[in-house]
Amino acid sequence: MKILFIHPNFPGQFRHIATHLAQQDGNQVVGLGDHDGVARQIGTTPGVVLRGYKMSRKATIGVHHYLRNLEESVLRGQAVLRGCLEIKKLGFYPDLICAHVGWGDALFLREAFPDSKIIGYLEFFYHSRGADTGFDPEFPISLDNRCEVETKNSTQLLTWENCDYGWSPTQWQASLYPEAFHPKIKVIHDGINTKRIMGDRNATYTLPDGRVLSRKDEVLTLVNRNMEPYRGFHVFMRALPEIQKRRPKAVTIIIGSDNEIAYGSKPKNGKTWREALLEEVGSQLDMSRLYFIGQLEYQEYLQVLQVSAAHVYMTYPFILSWSMLESMAAECLLIGSNTPPVAEIIRDGENGLLFDFFDKKELADRVEHALANQAHFEEMRFNARRTIVEKFDLESICIPQQMDFIRLALDK
Repeated sequence: MKILFIHPNFPGQFRHIATHLAQQDGNQVVGLGDHDGVARQIGTTPGVVLRGYKMSRKATIGVHHYLRNLEESVLRGQAVLRGCLEIKKLGFYPDLICAHVGWGDALFLREAFPDSKIIGYLEFFYHSRGADTGFDPEFPISLDNRCEVETKNSTQLLTWENCDYGWSPTQWQASLYPEAFHPKIKVIHDGINTKRIMGDRNATYTLPDGRVLSRKDEVLTLVNRNMEPYRGFHVFMRALPEIQKRRPKAVTIIIGSDNEIAYGSKPKNGKTWREALLEEVGSQLDMSRLYFIGQLEYQEYLQVLQVSAAHVYMTYPFILSWSMLESMAAECLLIGSNTPPVAEIIRDGENGLLFDFFDKKELADRVEHALANQAHFEEMRFNARRTIVEKFDLESICIPQQMDFIRLALDK
């Protein structure tokens, strides 16, 4: 079987399934992505032949801002088509193509491979109301913003005509797509490696200043890749002074970078969100108990999760982060925002704790209770991991489901 995976940031969500297929006898697997990103992935997906594409240019300066994303998608789709035609010249004609539909990669695939089966990865369908747009009253949305959001789905709507099936990671994310899509969408998560990610009661983590933390300490953790409001960074930071006041021995570790913005916009004052929030609440914080430790190597990241006494995960109604499920697999006590798709996974009081996204006091209450009564939450930690093992385990659940889905697509 010949399989082509396409993602601008290859391997993206296809890392595990692409590697699994490449390691099976008789399969030929190619991964196609943006040239610079693919170059950094050499060796990370054993058996997958990596190919890169380059966009000819960026979107036209001055193009109507509703159409900027669409023009960039068309340019990316053209670059992918050129890459596909090169692969075709080498004699590779895929039986199956799996492609992310969000950035234009799958727009013109039928022009190169009209007979291939195509599965589109459906991550998020934008809505001007009822999801992330307008969710946070601190960042009001204008009519112009809403109209722009309505046009952001143009790429996905055009691409869907080329897809035989769709694949979405959570029920809520799948539900955002038009009802006409639903009969062809399968909900399968990308998968969590629970053999690698697990709790460790004897784990330690050494802070940059040399202090060694263990499960005996009051460690509050937050993973926020870009420290931005979409993932609740502003609410967390505003709750932190009260948390520190109530728990004078608590140490807070924040994993993430503030070099860029993945979702949303930068503060209007030109600062990063970390700078802006520290300017707002920094004078109320004991900075000797707050550690911004940046991006970590994966094993070090897991060590932080393993020593965590309370782990906060927040998000607008948006894409669910891998880090939330990874923290549960590591037996963290998860304190999550009561927003979809978090509430799809967390049953309050059973495998984690939920709180209102905007309620700083409720967040502080939850964290205080968790830190003060660590022994009380051992069963909840166990239940968190059990949820991941039983529903999201990579090898026993997700890869088999993905393989069944691929066979279904090929048989039709």
